[in-house]
Amino acid sequence: MTTFVPEATGIEGIANLDPEPAFTPLAERSRGGVSQIVLPSGHTALHLTRYADVHRVLTDPSFGRAATNTEDGPSFLPTIMPKELLLNLDAPHHARMKTFVNADYSASGVEQLRPIVRELVREKVARLRTEEHPDLYATVLDRLPAEVNGRFLGIPDEDIPFYRPLAHTVQIASHQNVPKLVEDFTALYGYLTDLVTGARPRAKGGLIDRFVAARSTTEPPLSDAELVGILLGSVLGTDQNVLSVAAKVVYVLLCRPVLWQRLVARPEDTGAVLDELIRLIPLGNISAFPRLATRRVEVSEGVIEPGDVVYPDAFQANRDPAIFPDPLVVDPDRKGKRHLQFGYGMHHCMGAALARMEIGELLTVLAAELPGLALAVAPETLPWDSGVILRRPTSLPVRW
Repeated sequence: MTTFVPEATGIEGIANLDPEPAFTPLAERSRGGVSQIVLPSGHTALHLTRYADVHRVLTDPSFGRAATNTEDGPSFLPTIMPKELLLNLDAPHHARMKTFVNADYSASGVEQLRPIVRELVREKVARLRTEEHPDLYATVLDRLPAEVNGRFLGIPDEDIPFYRPLAHTVQIASHQNVPKLVEDFTALYGYLTDLVTGARPRAKGGLIDRFVAARSTTEPPLSDAELVGILLGSVLGTDQNVLSVAAKVVYVLLCRPVLWQRLVARPEDTGAVLDELIRLIPLGNISAFPRLATRRVEVSEGVIEPGDVVYPDAFQANRDPAIFPDPLVVDPDRKGKRHLQFGYGMHHCMGAALARMEIGELLTVLAAELPGLALAVAPETLPWDSGVILRRPTSLPVRW
């Protein structure tokens, strides 16, 4: 048996991993002494980067989301989103909908999907082995989250070519072609509405069936729009976002072979390595959505006043050296506070457990079946998709 001796490995210098800021820094501080930025919407926002400050905003319900999701509101997005999306809801409405889905999206709730993920990955790896020019992204990663999520929700695989490009447009959220964004969002919303109402066939026994049957267990019962809001979050988050995270996790592992070999030699470390990579890897070009302060709050730099727009930058907070010593080092043995990549408090990501399970199972199977896996091209030559909420390499040519 090979003994693996861990060594410190960082992410510095990995080509294209970190995005360019999606905001413009301001030299002038706020009236309360806090750093400021200008959002793409033109609004000035307080920029919080320290872990304690970002954690405080994410866990404090007095920092509202709904007030920013308005026409001409402070935003990174070129359009508003449905108010029924969980990430746009404040208390008490958020609790009513989040409680409805909590059990299904818990760690125990998504465990039923593990054998499905394992089998799908094995099938895709078998196909990869037959290819003359194997591309891990195209053959293994690309459709995996959509197929897993489809089995969970009850969405047929044959619908993937229709709704997936629409969801991609929504996550890119381009300011350059807003009419296309609105068109594709409208089509995606209509598709999900048809699944909820039964106007479009769905696979039996999935969560959509359960949600429709149980909608009256909340007070008041969930409307069609609220059920569509839940599904929209799932289609965007546990498909597109999981793919973005999975692609970048694999990319980093292949750029840092010592980390890949740790997974091969010590599969029991997969969860800890994955969590460190999730801490360090930004999801898209932003790491959170703006909030509006409704009361006076003191933070490390100064004071937040009522009416201030706040950007709690989880990406920077996850690299705060006061909380994560040597923050750019991937340290699976790291102890201490939990990272903020999935949010915290009320708006903690609904699909966090599913993402961890699915990507962890993906890595476990890949390490077992392709221990010699390596990039077949230079990292800086890889093409990338980049948008407000979506950012990932779109090709991973490999050898083994």
